[in-house]
Amino acid sequence: MSTTSRSLVPLLLVAALLPVSAAAQEASPDTPELRPLSVGLGYIPSVQFAPFYLAQTSGMYADAGLDVTLQNQIDPDLITLIAQGAVDIGLGDGTSVITARSQGIPIRYVASIYADFPSVVVADAASGIATPADLAGRRLGTPGRFGSGWVMLQALLSSAGLTPEDLDITLYPDFGQAAGLVQGQVDAITGFVNNEPIAVARQGITPTVLTVDDVVPLPGNGLVAGETTLADRPDDLAAFVAVTLAAMDAVTADPQLGLDAAFEVVPELAADPELQREILEATIDAWHSDLTDAQGLGAIDPADWTASIEFMRGLPDSPVAAEVTADQIVTTDLLPAPGTSPAP
Repeated sequence: MSTTSRSLVPLLLVAALLPVSAAAQEASPDTPELRPLSVGLGYIPSVQFAPFYLAQTSGMYADAGLDVTLQNQIDPDLITLIAQGAVDIGLGDGTSVITARSQGIPIRYVASIYADFPSVVVADAASGIATPADLAGRRLGTPGRFGSGWVMLQALLSSAGLTPEDLDITLYPDFGQAAGLVQGQVDAITGFVNNEPIAVARQGITPTVLTVDDVVPLPGNGLVAGETTLADRPDDLAAFVAVTLAAMDAVTADPQLGLDAAFEVVPELAADPELQREILEATIDAWHSDLTDAQGLGAIDPADWTASIEFMRGLPDSPVAAEVTADQIVTTDLLPAPGTSPAP
């Protein structure tokens, strides 16, 4: 769905997010001490984390009483740290959360960030690949037979009665599959909707993007917290979620706010502002779905999670180790009520 078709955040909210002066941020003698909250964003610093950067640089997290520390970790490590309470809250891939919870790891998914599943298949349009069925017998590059990309690929292929064995799979453990597509080593690759399609287009490839959302409603990346932290600090976590969702609304309304915050926090991103804008606009699209447009950003549909669990349980070498249900994995307790402003 195009961002231009969405209702914009009220101008007063956007204005409230603008950075305040240093003097205004200085604590008065009566200012309560900020409560520390560690936040894991996964992977590496990126413009895709613009709402977190905006909420931090604008003082919104501080206004909610939080001293937020942003850090980057790869997904498997981050989920373990969150469950242990070493990180208070962070981004986790929904399929990884299902796997972890089935292994007894005490975590909960508390808000969606990517409402659409961000893992996709990207093909060179010149190859003639336009549907999942067209992948039969073709060369496909992927980092490995693991993770959300591998689950997505199996779901996409299943819609055409195919399995990975019907393709010629090439592994790129260094995540160099986009270069492989550009160089003609493969006909299609797995990747992320806000990364590989943009990267190959910049190299002269016209990308065809195949998504899984109409096949299985796999849960995208969202905010995850450990059960102990949820029990001990529900108000702090709810405040963090509300501020982050408000920042996402603001960036949707005015992407330049997000770009400016990202360039402030990660100055090297400013070397190619047009690329960063392309990535951010693709990211914003992935935050939105029919569900979030109806109920607000962050919305969770337990029925979709149930369908995803059942699909993953039926996979060969299923990563779901034991019986697990959606109500053991997700909670909506931290989300603003549908139809209300997410601002704290």
